Amino acid sequence: MNKNKYKSSGGKLTRTIFTKFFLSLVIYSVALVVLFLFAIMFFSYFTWYSEDIIYRILKIIDYNKGLFLGFCWIIGSIVIFLIYWRKTLGYVDTIVEASNELVEPGDDFIHLPDELKQVENQMNQIKQQAIRNARLAKESEQRKNDLIVYLAHDLKTPLTSVIGYLTLLRDELQISEEQREKYLSISLDKAERLEELINEFFEITRFNLSNLSLEVSRTNLSRMLEQIVYEFKPLFNTKNLECKLDIAPNMEIKCDINKMERVFDNLIRNAINYSFENSTIEITVSKEQDYISMSFLNHGNTISEEKLSRIFEQFYRLDTSRGTKTGGAGLGLAIAKEIIELHQGTITASSENECIQFVVRLPNSN
Repeated sequence: MNKNKYKSSGGKLTRTIFTKFFLSLVIYSVALVVLFLFAIMFFSYFTWYSEDIIYRILKIIDYNKGLFLGFCWIIGSIVIFLIYWRKTLGYVDTIVEASNELVEPGDDFIHLPDELKQVENQMNQIKQQAIRNARLAKESEQRKNDLIVYLAHDLKTPLTSVIGYLTLLRDELQISEEQREKYLSISLDKAERLEELINEFFEITRFNLSNLSLEVSRTNLSRMLEQIVYEFKPLFNTKNLECKLDIAPNMEIKCDINKMERVFDNLIRNAINYSFENSTIEITVSKEQDYISMSFLNHGNTISEEKLSRIFEQFYRLDTSRGTKTGGAGLGLAIAKEIIELHQGTITASSENECIQFVVRLPNSN
């Protein structure tokens, strides 16, 4: 719910109270006049003598009809005003008391008088939203804590291997060149894995402590993607992948270059991790009137609908196995989504028939 909706609710309640107040004044004024006329008719049926006290009072009232009616109207108006003032303060007290229930745990609904039905509905929506946000925050924090525990545990394995093989190289004096090369190769692989895990820790820290902001400039999108694809060639070769880039020459776009490179890096790296060996990654870019569409498609195991619905969540990993390298910190796609949305664009994911596709749409600034 936005601020305008709150204003609308408050304005409606104010209008309702004032409407009832003025309506009460009108009804009272009409009733006062009618009652006064009725009293004149009623007392005219009696015979009064000058020494009667009631006659003297009625005579004074008769000579000062306007003043008497005005006095009665003012007294009645003050009474009506005090009634509605007290009623309004009662509404305030009721809302203040109900607001305390917003922070109370539990799913119990807030109940207000019928006049405050709209306020009641909005307060219940706020409470339910707060409960949902708290639950999501708790789940996110739990996923993060679990991930850090897993990463900390995983740091031990490659570190132990590196230390072990380096110790062998130091202690074994008589070792063949072939064996030495094998130990060094294993140590290097484990050290690189150790570096990846440490980088994941930094990634988590950067994501939580930095506020993303844009430094927009015009850039050549065609050259950017060509350069990024070229830099990924060594990783393509590890799974014998082919990457096809379909984009018009010299296509330009206004964006934050460094952050958009990070988006493309995450999407291509994700495609590599979840591609079948000896398959093709297809990157297709097309320009429409209002936006530029970029498709990143790879061939791999079909992702279920349940996983697709959570694929852009922080710390969510498609591959929950800790024994593979495909499971990163679970931040790449979450960061990519945030960057795309900062550019006023959208990113969606789909998967069927062993195809995985991410589509990025950015506003066409030309």
